[in-house]
Amino acid sequence: MRRAAWGLALGIAAGALLMTSHVPQRAIVTAACAAGAVALALLAGRMLSGRVESTSLSGGDPNAAALTPLARELFERLPDPLLLLDASGRVVFANTGMANAVGTDPQRKPITAVLRVPAVLAAIERTLQTGEPATVAFSIPVPVERHYQAYATRMEQSPRLTALLLHDITSVIRAEQARADFVANASHELRTPLAAVSGFIDTLKGHARDDEGAREQFLDIMSQEAGRMRRLIDDLLSLTRIELNEHVPPAGLVDISAVARNAAAALQGLAKADNVTVAVADVRNLPQIRGDRDELIQLFQNLIHNAIKYGREGGHVWVDFALAPGAAPGRRGGAMIAVSVKDDGEGIPREAIPRLTERFYRVDVKRSRERGGTGLGLAIVKHIANRHGGRLAVESKPGEGSTFTVLLPTANGANSAVSPAAPPPISGVTEVL
Repeated sequence: MRRAAWGLALGIAAGALLMTSHVPQRAIVTAACAAGAVALALLAGRMLSGRVESTSLSGGDPNAAALTPLARELFERLPDPLLLLDASGRVVFANTGMANAVGTDPQRKPITAVLRVPAVLAAIERTLQTGEPATVAFSIPVPVERHYQAYATRMEQSPRLTALLLHDITSVIRAEQARADFVANASHELRTPLAAVSGFIDTLKGHARDDEGAREQFLDIMSQEAGRMRRLIDDLLSLTRIELNEHVPPAGLVDISAVARNAAAALQGLAKADNVTVAVADVRNLPQIRGDRDELIQLFQNLIHNAIKYGREGGHVWVDFALAPGAAPGRRGGAMIAVSVKDDGEGIPREAIPRLTERFYRVDVKRSRERGGTGLGLAIVKHIANRHGGRLAVESKPGEGSTFTVLLPTANGANSAVSPAAPPPISGVTEVL
């Protein structure tokens, strides 16, 4: 291969020399073509003579020696694990991807010592015997579970090697599992209030038909359960819509402090019912961000609503702003606006924080349902933040409350002076979700 490269370099040099000399154009083209032909001939000859060189690379195995250095390099650069077997089922070649997949060097080992998966071994044996291609799915459980689709096929040219190619389908399997879990969870969340409503309807049709007190009580509960189903469906539709547009960056300019104030104002009724005081910091000259106003209002409503629901009765919720230069990973030093929503509730256990943005995850299931939670609020917050190029950080310590901070990039990277009054920080665990 090195000699071929020298031939190609000589051809290019000869062409360049002719281009700088006083030779008719046709002669230049003819000479350049001749030089290129010589280089290609040298390269082709080197590739065809690769079997001799391959013998030293294969330890004298004639089957492995049939692979030229070019073929070996091509197989080695494949992103998927690949190995070649001789007629006896012994590995004559395996690329690095295959060695990584099986956790050992498969070279010159029987396939039964490399992959101990009965379905795959049976498919390989069938291909070795009949020459018919075979496909089978299997899993490797350790050290981390991986799922593969195996393809076995036998070559028709001599020597008749059998190729085994593995395609990693772990992400596909996990996506299918996540979708199945989502459907199961959504069905469960809807089934519970629906069953309650159906039961009360049957009761009202029966012995409680003429009981005015029971009728009013049951109708109130039915209204609450119907509202729960409505909120769940609304959140599901909202999450779906946000996910569909998550890859499209918003284009509008938004005053983030005005958005947060509007979100807090819309929740004053709920705050008053729980005797909670919501305080939004008064800031001036805050840079604008590029965003979708409606989505950002929903983001802050979800965060403030959670702070009201899970804070202490008669407590406080603070909404504050600050500039955090270059706070977003992967961004080129652009300024970020950090908007934090802090409560003085009982806090969140450390082990629960990484799962807060999972769909339908609740730290306290009973309390969440009693307060009308759907388990989707923080998942919506995370996807909205992602669409705006931002991040969600959570800081909490049991007994001292929680702080949810959304980091959003400014529209022009401006560094305005913002120094709002803020409550004392929490000395607890911080997670960026």
